[in-house]
Amino acid sequence: MSSLGEGITHFAVDLYQQIRQSNKENIFYSPLSIMSAFGMTSLGARGHTASEIQKVLHVNEIAENTEGGGVIKDPVERPGNIHHQFQNLLTEFKKPTDAYELNVANRLYGEKTVQFLQAYVDNVEKFYLASVESADFVSAAEESRKMINSWVESQTNKKIKNFLPSGSVDKSTVLVLLNAVYFKGKWHEEFKKENTGEKQFWLNKDTSKPVQMMKQTNLFNFTSPEDMQVKILEIPYEGQELSMFLLLPNDVDGLQQLEDQLTAEKLIEWTNPQNMNQREIELHLPQFKVEETYDLKPMLKALGMVDAFTEGKADFSGMSKIRELMVSEVFHKSFVEVNEEGTEATAVTGAVIVATSATSDSFHCDHPFLFLIKHKKTNSLLFYGRVSSPE
Repeated sequence: MSSLGEGITHFAVDLYQQIRQSNKENIFYSPLSIMSAFGMTSLGARGHTASEIQKVLHVNEIAENTEGGGVIKDPVERPGNIHHQFQNLLTEFKKPTDAYELNVANRLYGEKTVQFLQAYVDNVEKFYLASVESADFVSAAEESRKMINSWVESQTNKKIKNFLPSGSVDKSTVLVLLNAVYFKGKWHEEFKKENTGEKQFWLNKDTSKPVQMMKQTNLFNFTSPEDMQVKILEIPYEGQELSMFLLLPNDVDGLQQLEDQLTAEKLIEWTNPQNMNQREIELHLPQFKVEETYDLKPMLKALGMVDAFTEGKADFSGMSKIRELMVSEVFHKSFVEVNEEGTEATAVTGAVIVATSATSDSFHCDHPFLFLIKHKKTNSLLFYGRVSSPE
């Protein structure tokens, strides 16, 4: 993997294949957020635990260095690794702009009685621009949970509430790693509200439901790959640094085939501006809102991240020398709303670590489709989703 952007896309597609096995109609998550949380986790991981995390995140060329006598070299020392790339990416996102709101925030809450290695704390602050806060999980777990949820709410413009569910932290909790992504952008060319009207959205060939369908005719970047029954269209946001890409199957029932055949390589190729042509297109896009909560632990284990969750096998000796640590829970909550003006999207990932014990000029999104939001300059996939039934 030559870049973090490519790694995020590979991870996004892998995770999507896990999420789609659930019975949820609509899907929405932030691969960037999840990667960021586990990037911070991998900073403190060592040995096999570290290599499993790096492999699942598609950054395994940054494998641990071991020197003579089995001494583990600090994983951040190799230039160009995932941590350096995250530092560059997050610094880029922090640059001020009037075109859109993009807030990527990392934070760690550590049990106040546990001494974390200073090198770990320093590296998390340096590479992930994260602050490390103290929490009292031992004697005030519920108050700590509420404090963490309050921070998440403030970082996501109050769109994500009660992020850590009741009982998710207790006196065995040592560390909670959080990443929040919030994006609000107006379209480069807004849809006129007077053109929005009720139309049918086909859930499948036999069933439809009424939706509020937006419409505009404009020049859009467009492609229709010869080897797949799909059309791809790019809708830029104001400032044209971020875009939404729509992946619309040619057939009403074509989504499953698209999902089965979709790879990260194809996604990267199709959304490359050099592979798209500008065309005048009449775009029909439903208003939609998706709000989802995921327990990522079983999905990440299925992808090969096993030791981090396993008592006796997890090796987070780069975080603390005091006791055995392992990841107990990984939560991800996300929200997106798309309307005539633009898009509001946000997502939060939390890792809880515990001590053990065919082409026409019409692009009509009137049947299930995929969509993603990319930061074009860094080629980073912020959000990825599926609309099977617009709400």
